[in-house]
Amino acid sequence: MSKVSTIIRPLELADKSRWLELWEGYLTFYESSLTPEQSELTWQRLHDDSFNLNGLVALVDGKVIGFAHFLYRPSSWAENDYCYLEDLFVDETVRGAGAGRSLIDAVIVAARAKMSGRVYWTTKESNTRARVLYNSYSPASEFVQYRLPQTY
Repeated sequence: MSKVSTIIRPLELADKSRWLELWEGYLTFYESSLTPEQSELTWQRLHDDSFNLNGLVALVDGKVIGFAHFLYRPSSWAENDYCYLEDLFVDETVRGAGAGRSLIDAVIVAARAKMSGRVYWTTKESNTRARVLYNSYSPASEFVQYRLPQTY
């Protein structure tokens, strides 16, 4: 797909219906599901200044085609917070045109403004298409992630 002119801006309340469409696509891509209540909670957190979850959207021709959610966390290894890019999704009909890269670049800019010591993210090992983009930033980390089931 040829490159398109992408505008990145903060997620706005008026984006909710399109964000929800993309969010459902993201969950489907990762073969996951959340309750409508959890999706609504995520939406609310993205707009709550007291909650540490930030959202950006990518627009092409005025239409939201992708999003990035990111947060900051302290580290025992660094003076400044690290920035975790938790969710990144672009509508499959326009993938490969540069929106994903534009979203990552915008998160990096935000992290630099906060003097974050690191920007990092995870993806499935099998997500080969996205990993081509991710590898253009940095090789995959040598660390392996472990997850415990819910502990409550």
